[in-house]
Amino acid sequence: MEKTVDKTIGNTTKTTRIAVVGSSNTDMVVKSRRIPTPGETVVGGEFFVAPGGKGANQAVAAARLGADVHFISRVGSDPFGDQAIAGYQRDGINTDLISRDSENATGVALILVDEAGENAISVASGANYAMSPEDIERAAGAIRDADVLVMQLELPVSIVARAAEIAAQAGVPVILDPAPAPEKPLPEALLRNVTCIKPNASEAEGLTGVRVANESSAREAASVVLGMGPTCAIITMGAAGALLADESGAVLVPATPIAAVDTTAAGDSFSGALAFGWGSGLQRAEAVRLASSAGAFAATRMGAQPSLPSISELEAFCLETGTEWQLAKLAGRQSP
Repeated sequence: MEKTVDKTIGNTTKTTRIAVVGSSNTDMVVKSRRIPTPGETVVGGEFFVAPGGKGANQAVAAARLGADVHFISRVGSDPFGDQAIAGYQRDGINTDLISRDSENATGVALILVDEAGENAISVASGANYAMSPEDIERAAGAIRDADVLVMQLELPVSIVARAAEIAAQAGVPVILDPAPAPEKPLPEALLRNVTCIKPNASEAEGLTGVRVANESSAREAASVVLGMGPTCAIITMGAAGALLADESGAVLVPATPIAAVDTTAAGDSFSGALAFGWGSGLQRAEAVRLASSAGAFAATRMGAQPSLPSISELEAFCLETGTEWQLAKLAGRQSP
């Protein structure tokens, strides 16, 4: 069923179409006083299971804000895969392009969260790394029809590169979240097809060799990234804000002040909202401000997908934090 942006922020004339190529995981989360050091056991804490995976989180984030989302992924033929698909369907996501794998299990992430909301994550990729070129070719039509394509690096890089190539040839903007940080340099052909790359500070350092510690070093890293092929770079720095750099210059977008509970999906909430705002017609800086609020909201809740806001929840959060103008700018901004 076609979705529209909530009427409380204005009517739109066209639903934003987002294609997400990415991972689907089941998250097993333990929250305790602190994250153990190697060989140490920390007793006491809370445990829960929740849907996750960076690709899935970003798909859900965009869908809950009102986008028409096609999620292109791969899960196992197991109960975790069944539960994941049922959850995506409850959020209105098109799951026709999620493949079922009879040989590999649905991906699993083990997540440790401390009292400050910081986390440590270990992932068993399972079916995610069995995603095939055929899966992407089958999804080519949805990619070409999208207003924005969003991807991460919890899939084989060759798969990400092919999806970016299809999008670029069709003139579809590509947002790449280079997480987890790649162990090898990303292929030049992939980076040339990326419109906007969105690393955090440590990922930006891995890509460029520049240690990102403040706005000045973020500007330096962004300049290096732009020289690799993307036309836009967004370096997120947590409470220090997000630096947006493109051909028109660089601007630091302040973070929304919050008391973090769990930062697990904050970056994914940011990416999904960025794609939604951008696809809805917001200027890049405006979309980054919207994304910053969505990321901050997610950090105030436990879990990955349970922390992602609906449009009404984000609207209330923005009113509370004094950033409601961001949502108001969406009214009537989508193209007919």
